[in-house]
Amino acid sequence: MKKSFLNKVCLFVTVSLMLSCSGSSTKHSSEFPDWAWTDFQRPAEINPIISPDSTTYFYCPMRQDSVAWEASDTFNPAATIYDGKVIVLYRAEDNSAVGIGSRTSRLGYAYSEDGLHFSRQSVPVLYPGEDTQKELECPGGCEDPRVAVTEDGLYVMLYTQWNRKQARLAVATSRNLQEWEKHGPAFAKAYNGRFVNEFSKSASIITKVVNGKQVIAKIDGKYWMYWGEKFVNVATSTDMINWQPLLDVNEDFLKVMLPRQGKFDSELTECGPPAVITEQGILLLYNGKNKAGTEGDTLYTANSYCAGQALFDAKDPTKLIDRLDKPFYIPESDFEKSGQYPAGTVFIEGLVYHHQKWFLYYGCADSRVGVAVYNPTK
Repeated sequence: MKKSFLNKVCLFVTVSLMLSCSGSSTKHSSEFPDWAWTDFQRPAEINPIISPDSTTYFYCPMRQDSVAWEASDTFNPAATIYDGKVIVLYRAEDNSAVGIGSRTSRLGYAYSEDGLHFSRQSVPVLYPGEDTQKELECPGGCEDPRVAVTEDGLYVMLYTQWNRKQARLAVATSRNLQEWEKHGPAFAKAYNGRFVNEFSKSASIITKVVNGKQVIAKIDGKYWMYWGEKFVNVATSTDMINWQPLLDVNEDFLKVMLPRQGKFDSELTECGPPAVITEQGILLLYNGKNKAGTEGDTLYTANSYCAGQALFDAKDPTKLIDRLDKPFYIPESDFEKSGQYPAGTVFIEGLVYHHQKWFLYYGCADSRVGVAVYNPTK
């Protein structure tokens, strides 16, 4: 009897250990609703995929001098597909000053066959200079891009113009991701220019997958995007260059999602990569900042940025259907918790569909670039 009982105990322990070691993702996924994409995995011995480089220089038209443009930090990446390759457009900062928001930011270009191992160009592809946007981009630069593509190959980038006085959401377009046309602030013409000088950033254009390719979608004949740092707002466009924010009954920005007290997103709900239309609705991945003190979630580090997900109605993008109470991705690695932002940051901005998998690209503590992979067939 004792021997039989011990054998059963040993079998139970063995099975339990096998289940626990077979992949924490199974247990992790069961904690979330079935509409969410939660099983993003860090590839072994891959991250960070992009780090600062003090050896690359380019002639800066703003400074009229040669600058080590990515010597300090490389983070907050956009991502897309071009000519079968994954392209990451990452924010790079020089060593011109100390402190978040004090250096000059430019956008670098990296490319990869497999989405994991990247090569980089030695010069940036978007930066402040002697052009029509000089007043809005000098000396702070071009920050935090998100990019999506139309079915006919037009790439649309939403990025932040930063002149160290005001942040403005701006638009640029390209056919090759190398040569960009700057169109200026996204809300410049909306409501007779009423919001051109309002703080704005972080835009997620709504996309869909067509024949295995992630492309910009239309809903009711318009293009849509979620945007915002402190809250989530919605804007529409007919040309993807001029955008009109939706307003509430008080003629203020219509806030379709707000921070929640006691949750990981208690301080901010900042839009992440391009949203995706799924069978369940519109999936928005976003960045939640955890407020310090009792108003935040004590399960997570105060002031840390973790990644969340929300589901909106596919026919009415302003209608929030559901939202995760816990983040699906949190700072874990050393380089995600040390750098410019030591509280910890996994700041998601790039999402691409490549080889039947979803690749998520993110900033690590405002200092590096990382990647996580989700296989929807598993």
